[in-house]
Amino acid sequence: MKKAFDTLIIEGGGFKTAFTAGVTDAFMINDYLPFETMIGISGGSVALSYYMSGQYRYCINAMKILAKDEQFANYKRAFGEKGYLDIDYIATVASKKVPFDVELAKQQAKNREVYIVATNRITGEPAYLRPTKKNWIQCVIASSTLPFATKGTHILESTNYFDGGWSDPLPVEWAYKNGAKRILVIRTKPVDYKSKQGWADYFGSKYFKKATPKLAHTFESAHEKYNDAINFMSDPPSDVSVVQIAPKKFLKSGTYMYTKSTLMLDYRYGLDKGLNHLNKLRNV
Repeated sequence: MKKAFDTLIIEGGGFKTAFTAGVTDAFMINDYLPFETMIGISGGSVALSYYMSGQYRYCINAMKILAKDEQFANYKRAFGEKGYLDIDYIATVASKKVPFDVELAKQQAKNREVYIVATNRITGEPAYLRPTKKNWIQCVIASSTLPFATKGTHILESTNYFDGGWSDPLPVEWAYKNGAKRILVIRTKPVDYKSKQGWADYFGSKYFKKATPKLAHTFESAHEKYNDAINFMSDPPSDVSVVQIAPKKFLKSGTYMYTKSTLMLDYRYGLDKGLNHLNKLRNV
């Protein structure tokens, strides 16, 4: 099969990541892992991790466990310190319930550059974390720590981080500036989707305005950064190509809203999209 891409970027999206799990499972069963650079953001970092370890169906199985387990999602904790989603529970799932084989993932990462995107909670700037065997799951938790829905911050090596989707949700420009020429992006939103300022963006811009103005600006401008990435992908520089695997319409699951049925529908849709992508490559 033709090596058409050098870089993979996997968008976040909470439980919409079921779609991504389908795409990466299609890649796994076809032994397709051609990328020199791989970047995961938020929920996309979970899919990236299981993809790199070659653990077929582990990502969707982990999501199904999280979806039904009250230790993870419990609205009674909505105003508590942990938030209604206990993001630290990911470590329990990854170590005991659907064990992530970090050794295999590190073997695959040996000759590749692997990044997990988080947001520095003080500066509001993106951090492109390089996961190690020791801290891989902690990097994933840092990247996935949603403000206002989870505990909102995760300490990794003395630095406070939260969800990477607020500072660089689709790091196509960053990848391009770092040498990427053929980029594949797995999306959880339709290709032509443009973001508007959401309630969390607005609330964050006001909540942090006095104490951490740089962080407040990150929330205020988050939707603009997203749209800048969309514009870059739709009209990239002449020396780079960008291909997207994306749903045609909004997925059945949402970032926080889901059922077992919606997760599996999105997963099967992603599996079909991934297989179609590989078939196109074979026919090139």
